[in-house]
Amino acid sequence: MTHAMAKGANLPLEVAAVRAVLSWSTGPGVPDVDVSALLLAADGRVRSDADFVFYNQPRHPSGLVVHRLKRRDGRTLTDSVEVGLAALEASVDRVVIAASADGGPFGRVPDLKLLLHDASTTGQGTEPVASFVITPDAGAVTALICGELYRRGESWRFRAVGQGYTGGLAGLATEFGITIDDSGDPTEAQETQPDSYGYPPQPTYGYPQQALPQPSFTLPPQGPQFLTRR
Repeated sequence: MTHAMAKGANLPLEVAAVRAVLSWSTGPGVPDVDVSALLLAADGRVRSDADFVFYNQPRHPSGLVVHRLKRRDGRTLTDSVEVGLAALEASVDRVVIAASADGGPFGRVPDLKLLLHDASTTGQGTEPVASFVITPDAGAVTALICGELYRRGESWRFRAVGQGYTGGLAGLATEFGITIDDSGDPTEAQETQPDSYGYPPQPTYGYPQQALPQPSFTLPPQGPQFLTRR
């Protein structure tokens, strides 16, 4: 059974590993979309730059979070990440499933949807565990937090988020403690609808609202081109 989720809803997970699949319809003028994952500690920040899994860094050192290649089925494109929840280190409190748009805002990306699958299942026709239709906010939204996987005691849950940011992938990355050495200001990512889905103010799963303290690391000295496809 697939749970159709509304923005802000959460769901207990009874699987050891998940595959988060972002799908959308392509066509003339539709931006390219990329999915990514950030492994966060209890303070809401990455522990190191290795906790950022995306197209240029597709595998976490643990091997438990992996970015997969995009797939096309007619006009539908998908991009996905797999997360081995049961084996993640205890220091990982949340895994944020994010997306970025290249070539325009998410408002120009039709049929945007996040599907959550049991990663242990294979074959066509397998029903997803959860489905979340994402309606991006109006304006220059070029990055999204689609959802998050988070600990609750000894188990994991999924929350449908759908929160928009400006600033693209680089801007979103800085919100979670990654600093990019750039003459510009990649920290300009701003939420377009802060707390619109009713998150409580507790920092345990609230997203960054204020300036963060200086992180203990930076990305490699090549700067923002690290975030450009190789």
